[in-house]
Amino acid sequence: MSVFEGAGVALVTPMKPNGEVNYEKLEEILEEQIAGGTDAIIACGTTGEASTLTHEEHLDVIRHTCKTVAGRIPVIAGTGSNCTETAIYLSREAEKAGADGVLVVSPYYNKATQKGLAAHFTAIANAISIPVILYNIPGRTGVTIQPQTIVELCRNVENIVGVKEASSNFSAIATLMNLAEGCVDVYSGNDDQIVPLLSLGGKGVISVLSNIAPGKVHDICASYFEGDVKRSMELQIQAIPLINELFREVNPIPVKAAMNIMGKEVGPLRMPLTEMEPENQKLLKNAMEAYQLG
Repeated sequence: MSVFEGAGVALVTPMKPNGEVNYEKLEEILEEQIAGGTDAIIACGTTGEASTLTHEEHLDVIRHTCKTVAGRIPVIAGTGSNCTETAIYLSREAEKAGADGVLVVSPYYNKATQKGLAAHFTAIANAISIPVILYNIPGRTGVTIQPQTIVELCRNVENIVGVKEASSNFSAIATLMNLAEGCVDVYSGNDDQIVPLLSLGGKGVISVLSNIAPGKVHDICASYFEGDVKRSMELQIQAIPLINELFREVNPIPVKAAMNIMGKEVGPLRMPLTEMEPENQKLLKNAMEAYQLG
């Protein structure tokens, strides 16, 4: 059974002006997401600035998220690392905290072989009992999890159940779907490619856009699953200009800027990320207004 279907939000981690994690604001945005129709919460992923959280902060955000959500929708914890032992530690602690699953990115910088990737993911999965979703994002990690590797892991390791696909390589994704024969839950890692991936049998999206438009991203998926592909396609196309602005600078710089424009007060970014350039903020604000946000 899938960990979730539909639109999962790749949640930002709100910060206080001094750079500390703002847990009160985290509770607030979690409640907004649930009320807005989001189908799952993904905490401490790329958008959540996990790479600049300490291990203690990382786990505290996961614990706080699980406690606040309290089983109303699934919580998936980002627990990846380029160190297998660290990923195991984070994944075990996420399970203890009550996470419904973990999202594990391929090891960055090390650039493991396919054999190494399989060993890495298998070791993590064997250390926990909750489901594991792989995260294939070669643009950030420098390595691609090949379709055959994904399929073999999902077939041979009971709790490895799917993949977040952010490679943008639809030929590889189509090959993956062909090889998988239904054994791999595939989620889009790109907001501009939700409907194309659903058309290949995908289960949904792990979305940056959902931070500011949870209901609309939910509806893209829900309309498709209800058989109204035309409406799903129209909603996808309507969102493209705003999605383009949300990735004009590296994620999560623009989405935090967008949330602050909306008055959500999610605070600053942690270095080495810096605030969005003023001219790009203007473009972002215009796109938000056209999309009836802001």
